Amino acid sequence: MEKIKMTTPLVEMDGDEMTRILWADIKKLLIEPFVDLKTEYYDLGLPHRDETNDQVTIDSANAAKKYGVAVKCATITPNAQRMTEYNLHQMWKSPNGTIRAMLDGTVFRAPILVSGIKPTVRTWKKPITIARHAYGDVYRNVEMKVPGTGKAELVFTAADGTETRQTVFTFEGPGILQGVHNLDASIESFAHACFQYALNVKQDLWFSTKDTISKTYDHTFKDIFQEIYEKHYQEAFQAANLTYFYTLIDDAVARVVRSEGGFIWACKNYDGDVMSDMVATAFGSLAMMTSVLVSPDGKFEYEAAHGTVTRHYYRYLKGEETSTNPVATIFAWTGALRKRGELDSLPDLMAFADKLEKATLDTIESGVMTKDLALMWDGPCQAVNSREFLTAIAEKMV
Repeated sequence: MEKIKMTTPLVEMDGDEMTRILWADIKKLLIEPFVDLKTEYYDLGLPHRDETNDQVTIDSANAAKKYGVAVKCATITPNAQRMTEYNLHQMWKSPNGTIRAMLDGTVFRAPILVSGIKPTVRTWKKPITIARHAYGDVYRNVEMKVPGTGKAELVFTAADGTETRQTVFTFEGPGILQGVHNLDASIESFAHACFQYALNVKQDLWFSTKDTISKTYDHTFKDIFQEIYEKHYQEAFQAANLTYFYTLIDDAVARVVRSEGGFIWACKNYDGDVMSDMVATAFGSLAMMTSVLVSPDGKFEYEAAHGTVTRHYYRYLKGEETSTNPVATIFAWTGALRKRGELDSLPDLMAFADKLEKATLDTIESGVMTKDLALMWDGPCQAVNSREFLTAIAEKMV
C-alpha cells in the first residue's frame, strides 16, 4: 500500500519517561506504516532540555509558529527531587507554560467517550470541554520564603519612575509570599478563542472566576469577556441560538455536576488545569482526554494532557510489563495530522486520522484495553499490556 504523502512537516516535540516509550511505539506501529511522516523533531526530554539550557523548548515553540501545527509528548516539570534524579543545572520551568506563553494560546480539553465506560457523574451524557487560559497566574509566578518579621509590599514602577505601593501583609514571623500577573492582551486573546471555538462547535459557553473575592484580578477577566462578547459575538451567538454566561466558579462547579454536559467551560489557568483533570477522570480516565492549544493567529499544538506516567516507567526500566494507556497520545497525533491535512488540503491524511481514532475506539469497544480501562469497564474484557494494545489497534488499520 502506498503511503499517504505530507507536504508540510509537523513540529514533533518528544517528551519523557513512559510516554516517550509509547511515543516511539505509536509512530512505529500506527503511523509510519501508513503515512510518509514528515516532522521537524525537537527533543523536549528533560536531559536534553538541561543540556541546551532549555533553548530547545523555545526553538520548538518558534517552529510551531513557523509551521502552524505541532504535536507534543508529555514532559517533566522538575521539582527538587527531579533536580537530584537528573542532576539538573536548575529547576527548569514547565515547557508547556513556555510554549503556551510564546503562542499566546488557549487550551481546549475534552473527554474521549467510549461505550462501556459510564461517567462517574450519572447526569453527564455529553462531553464537557474545558477551555483553559494558557498564560500567567501561578505558572508565571514569583515567590519567596519570608524569613521573619517585616512588611511585604506590591510595588509597580511606571516608565516615568512613578511608584505605586500597596501593602500585601505585615509579617510577625516566617511565612511565604507569591506574586502573579496577567495581561489584558492575553485575556482578550483567551476570550476571542473561547467565543470563536463555541461558535465553531455550536456549544454554549460558560465562564467562571472568583471576582467576589478577587475584585481586581479576577474581575478584570469577567469585564474583558463581557466587553468582547457584547462588541464582537453577541449577535452571532443569538443567531446560532447559543448562550454565554458568567458565574462564580463555585456556582459553576455545582451547575456542571448537575448538568448533562455538552458545553464549553472556560476557566483561568490553574482552575482549568484542575477542572480538566476532574472532568476527564469523572468521564473515565486522564488518559482519555484530548488537548489542543489554539493561538489567536491559528497555530495549533496537540498534546496528551496527562503526565509522563513515572511509576510505569520505573517498572519498565526493571524489565517489568506495563499496561499504560496510550489513547490520549494517539489522539494528539491524530489531531495534529488531521489539522495538517486540513491546512494543506490533504483529504487522505484527514481520513487517516479519522480511521486511526475509530480503530482505537473500536479496539476498546471490542473488549481489548489497557488495565486502567478494564477496571472501569461495564462487562467482560481483556486487559493487555501497552504493546499488545497498540498491536491490536494496528490490526484494525489494515
